[in-house]
Amino acid sequence: MTSRLLKALVASAVMSVGGVTAASANECIAPANPGGGWDFTCRQIGAIMFEIGAVDGPIQVTNMAGAGGGLAYSHVVTERGDDAELIVAASSATTTRLAQNAYAGMTADQVRFVGAIGADPGVIVVGADSPYNSLNELIDAIIADPGSVAFAGGSAVGGFDHLKPLMILQRAGFTDITSVRYIGVDGGADAITQTVGGFTQAMTGDMSEVVGFVQAGEVRVLAVLTEERVPGFEDIPTAVEQGYDVVAVNWRGLYVPADVSDATFNTWADRLQAVADSDQWAEAMAANGLAPFTLVGADFQGYVDGLVAEINTLSKEIGVIE
Repeated sequence: MTSRLLKALVASAVMSVGGVTAASANECIAPANPGGGWDFTCRQIGAIMFEIGAVDGPIQVTNMAGAGGGLAYSHVVTERGDDAELIVAASSATTTRLAQNAYAGMTADQVRFVGAIGADPGVIVVGADSPYNSLNELIDAIIADPGSVAFAGGSAVGGFDHLKPLMILQRAGFTDITSVRYIGVDGGADAITQTVGGFTQAMTGDMSEVVGFVQAGEVRVLAVLTEERVPGFEDIPTAVEQGYDVVAVNWRGLYVPADVSDATFNTWADRLQAVADSDQWAEAMAANGLAPFTLVGADFQGYVDGLVAEINTLSKEIGVIE
C-alpha cells in the first residue's frame, strides 16, 4: 500500500470523527472499523485521559482497518516511527499475529508496548456433567490419553484459543502437543455449545463468552487464566494456583512508535496507569465485561516479549508457521 493511499485513509478517518478535522495533537489509531474492541480501547482510554487531566485536550481517534491490524502497524512503523503524540490500540490478537508473521515480516520490536489495563480472561471450561472436576484432572487425562479430550474454541487452528490449553500442557511437561485435539468453530458461542452438547469434552475461550452458561449451571469453569481470581467469580480458581504458570487473557492496551524517547514512553505509561487507577475506568470495565489486568511500562514490554516468543514456538510446533 502506497504512502499516498495511507495518508488518504487517515485523512478520511479524521474527517469521519465528529465531522471535524481540528483536534488536539494527540492521536489514537484504532486498527479496525468503529465499534470493535480496538475502537473501544482508543475511545474509552482517550476520553478518560482527558477527563482526569492526564492530557491537555481530547485525543483524536483515527480508525484504520485492514489486515487484522497490519495496515495500522505498517503505517506506524514506516510513516510515524518517532511520533511522540501517537498511541495505537492493541490486544492479544496483535501479539499473536506478530508471533505468527501475519504482518508481512514485521516484528514486535518495531514498536514499543506501553501497557494493558483490562482484559477478557481466558478460561478452560467443561460441561456441568463432565467427569473432570479440576484442571489437574483434565490435564492428567490428556497426558494419559491425548485422544480422549477434544477442545472446542472460537479461533482457527493456531489461534489464541487453540494455544491456551497447549501452554498449560507444556507447563505440565507434555511435549506431544500435535496430538491434542482441537476443533475451531465460528466464535465462542458455537464453541461452548459444542461442549454443552457433549460433542467436545472441553472449551477454551474467554470469560465473557461463558458467563451466561455459568450462571445457568450448564458448565463448570475449571480455570481462569489470570494471575488472580476474577472479581464476581471468586469461586473459580486460576491455573496459576493449580500449578500451571499460565496467564492468557485478551488484554486491552496500547503501543507507541519504536523511536520515541524513553521520556515519551514513560509519559504515556504514566498516563495509562492514571486511567487504570481511575473510577471512570473501573466503571468502563464493569460495563463492558472486562477484568482488571494492569501491566504498564517495562513490565508489560517484558510480558509481550515472552508471549510473542512462546506463541511463535508453539505455532511452529503445531505447523501453523514454518
